[in-house]
Amino acid sequence: LQYGRRPRQRLDVYRPRTAQRSGPVVLFFYGGGWRRGNRADYRFLGAALASRGYTTVIADYRVFPDVRFPAFNEDGARAYGWVYENLVKKSGGARPIIVMGHSAGAHIAALLAFDERLVKAAGEDLPAPAGLIGLAGPYAFDPTTWPSTKEIFSPAETADRARPVALVKKGAPPALILHGRDDRTVRPWNSRALAEALQQAGSEVRKVEYEDIGHTGLVLAIAGPLRWRAPVLQDILDFLARFRG
Repeated sequence: LQYGRRPRQRLDVYRPRTAQRSGPVVLFFYGGGWRRGNRADYRFLGAALASRGYTTVIADYRVFPDVRFPAFNEDGARAYGWVYENLVKKSGGARPIIVMGHSAGAHIAALLAFDERLVKAAGEDLPAPAGLIGLAGPYAFDPTTWPSTKEIFSPAETADRARPVALVKKGAPPALILHGRDDRTVRPWNSRALAEALQQAGSEVRKVEYEDIGHTGLVLAIAGPLRWRAPVLQDILDFLARFRG
């Protein structure tokens, strides 16, 4: 389904077999260094959550070099607005939206959770995200100076506008922050810094670090054949259960 006019402004909706008019909707953004990715590659994630009763949306977004910051975040906000208009509002407006992502997608989800300007720019009547699930997100590094990302984030007014950890404030939604201790792509200190910032702001946060799990292995552990590696799916389900109402 299209949430915008551009080719990469598309999303897939995974629905439980039993029609849902209540309970949370999960909006997921994949990683890929803000340079690549395809929603079809995450069919396993959408199916895993939908089979447990959670409507799940997986969205594509524009990437570098076609766009630079904050275009991919604006796409995230447009997808969020689509979810509200088409899956929440049409069900009575009471369903919470949980933003979720892996790697660069976790960065997008976190900015949606902490920077209300993004959501409001997509629609003044849009409610804030009810919760955040972040998998191996680069929440605390400076993307404006890091060699592989500085060109992507060159339009940022300041580094902190692109750092989720710097945007945390009182009233931030509850969060589940997951990371593998063997991650060499996005170091676990990013998740530790975000969890600490949320705690200092008085927000509820649960941080889990898994032994012997790397960057890609963290999200792949949601897939059926690899769930033995770490209880990533169960930790996500436990977090989502609180929003069932």
